Amino acid sequence: MFNPFQLEDKGAIVTGGARGIGRGIAETFCMLGANVAIADLTGSLETATELQQLYPSSTVVGLDVDVRDFKQVENFAATTYNRFGTIDVLVNNAGTASRSTLDAISSEDWQRDLDTNVNGTFNFTKAVIYPYMSDNASGSIINVSSISGINGGASSSGTAGARSGPAYAASKGGIIALTKWVAKEVGHLGIRCNSVAPGPVKSAMTEGQAYDLSGQVLQHMGEPTDIANAVAFLASPAASYITGQILRVDGGAVIA
Repeated sequence: MFNPFQLEDKGAIVTGGARGIGRGIAETFCMLGANVAIADLTGSLETATELQQLYPSSTVVGLDVDVRDFKQVENFAATTYNRFGTIDVLVNNAGTASRSTLDAISSEDWQRDLDTNVNGTFNFTKAVIYPYMSDNASGSIINVSSISGINGGASSSGTAGARSGPAYAASKGGIIALTKWVAKEVGHLGIRCNSVAPGPVKSAMTEGQAYDLSGQVLQHMGEPTDIANAVAFLASPAASYITGQILRVDGGAVIA
């Protein structure tokens, strides 16, 4: 019987997949039967080895990649395709988050967030669509954005550094706009492009930060699995008629 939520034998790339939300996504894909290639700045091979041991029916590979470097990204996409014979799913999750206020943020931190979050998403999207997904006339791209790209920064307690900074908000807003643009561009090729926008989630990136959850409908932090489940849905055939959408997984922090 056909299961629309299965990803068996699909080839998937997860950027920023060595830890946190990215690792949760990679592991969920393995649970659903996908073969997974993990790209991260460090720790990719170690995480891939751990997941391969846990899910021997999947093939899991890892390679350290700087998502800001298009040549490295191209090489990673080619390696993934040669290993799996297909690239069906791309999750652009790699990201950085400065928390400096506008008056304190450095030009370096501003550029780092934009280069990693926006340019990294662009680099992998371009390298995977052409030629791999376009030649196959199918594929699903999921960009991990943030409610910070919608409301200008996750709610905070008001303490310095608790709210994500201006570069993070600007970069995540850029990812949302890029998601919609790409969806319109490649729909005729059979490729879907959506985004998941997390609210406050327990991860290394948010560890030690104080979030004000009093205005959130579900007044608790999310887990990486909450984001991973939403990403898996958008990657699966169950979402075959969904594209250009921003799925907020935020406990009701943003209700439009």
